[in-house]
Order: sequence, then C-alpha cells, then structure tokens
Amino acid sequence: MSLAPIVKFASKSFTLPNTCVRLRSVLDDPKSDVEDMAKVMSLDPSLSAKVLKLANSALFRFPSQVSSVPKALSIIGGEAAYNISIAETANLAFKSFECSQINFDHFWNKAVLNGLIAKSIVQQKQIRGSERYFVLGILQNLSELVCATRLPEKYAIYTEIKRHKLPLAAQKDVFGFTFSQCSGLILETWRLPEALYLPLKQLDYEDVTSQSFEANVLYIAQAMSFLELGSEMFEHEMVEAKVADAIGLSEDDYDIILAFALAESQKIAAVLK
Repeated sequence: MSLAPIVKFASKSFTLPNTCVRLRSVLDDPKSDVEDMAKVMSLDPSLSAKVLKLANSALFRFPSQVSSVPKALSIIGGEAAYNISIAETANLAFKSFECSQINFDHFWNKAVLNGLIAKSIVQQKQIRGSERYFVLGILQNLSELVCATRLPEKYAIYTEIKRHKLPLAAQKDVFGFTFSQCSGLILETWRLPEALYLPLKQLDYEDVTSQSFEANVLYIAQAMSFLELGSEMFEHEMVEAKVADAIGLSEDDYDIILAFALAESQKIAAVLK
C-alpha cells in the first residue's frame, strides 16, 4: 500500500501551531537567547503553564521547585522546551483524527506511556537529550489515528490481527508498513527537525537487528507499552531479544523503567492535555 495518500491526508488535516514554528525559528537563530524563547512562549499561556508543570514533574526530576518559564528554560534548555511544545501539540494533532474505532483517552495514555518508557531507557543509558525520545515515543503511532480515519475497513482488520500479534507485525501484515514509518513521513512533511522523524522512518519490524540505536529504543518501548511487561517481554515470541542486547540494559533496568512509566504516565498525560 502506498504511503503517499495517507501522508497527504494527514498534512492537509493538521498544521503545526504558530507557537511551535516560532520557537523553532528562535532556536535556529544563533543570536537568540532564553529570554527570546520566553517571550514567544508567553504568547501561549497554556503552553507556558504546561512547561512549568512538566519541569516540576517526574519527567525531569529536578530537586527544587521551578517557578518561572525563563528559569525552566535555563534549566531544561531550549531544545527540551521545544520538544515539550511538540508533545503538547501532539494531543491537538491526535484529536484532529479522532474516530469511532479508537478510545481517544486510552490511546493518548498509551502514547505517553510509550514516550516515558523510551525516555527512561535513554536515561538509564545516561544519554543526554532524553526528552527527545519522550516526544518520539508519543508521536510513534500518530499515523494509527490517520489510518483509522482514512482506512476504517483496513483498520478494523488490523485490530483483529493485533490480538494475536504485536503491533509492528500486524501493521506490516495489513498495511504493508509500520505506523512508525508512516508517522515519520508525516512529521517530515510538517518540517519538524530530522531528529524527531528520522528514527521513526528507520523502524522496520522485519530487520530490527540492523536498526539505529534510536529505532531500537522505540522498538523496545512499543513492545513494553503494548504488553505492559518489563524484562518478561523477552519471553514473548514476537519480541526480538537481540534488540535488547544492542541497547545493553539489564533485566532489572527494564523492570524499573516500566514501574516508573506506569506510575507517572497518567499524571503527565493529563498535564499535556
């Protein structure tokens, strides 16, 4: 099945809010600073409030209270703030493709759970920029909503098949591509930074052993969020254990990651709504 009509449909149905576009412009300007970003964010009180709430949440785990947007920006950095704006925008984008076959609240909570797991995997590896993985995890299945809206009959078949297979395998069987790959193409047409779409485009269920580290993280995150299992997920016949070897975490690490994500996902999902 061709991805082009689905990507075109998504691009026509939703465009990025002006705040996200302006934030990206400020970030890409070498002459800009934290105050410039704060001014842009001040034009969107809802986003400003969410950045403050998230800066004081378990998403960042700062030891002291963050009381202002400029302070939050100076602590978490401009890229992190931009990524939060994209995560907040994701909720708006998802609502553009609401359909009767999907319970939106459940879908949103699962997306945030997926994002938290991806972020936590990277944190356990002590890699900087973990909030980008949070956004990647949230956006990973954006195209599921698009496909359910645009191709309801095929999506109904998919929902039956995924009762017996993990999502990536079921997606390839029904649509000929993964939702991650399609989401990556949609985000590319929205002109998001390459770092927020390329890992999604690279995720290929049939060849997971040769994926990038970023795609491996997303593969494991989706398996964990779908099964809601930690290290036990590797006992599932559809989960490729070699991916875990490439990431290099222990079984205890995965159990800790899932416990944290399950405890915090609904709180953070509510903040981003």
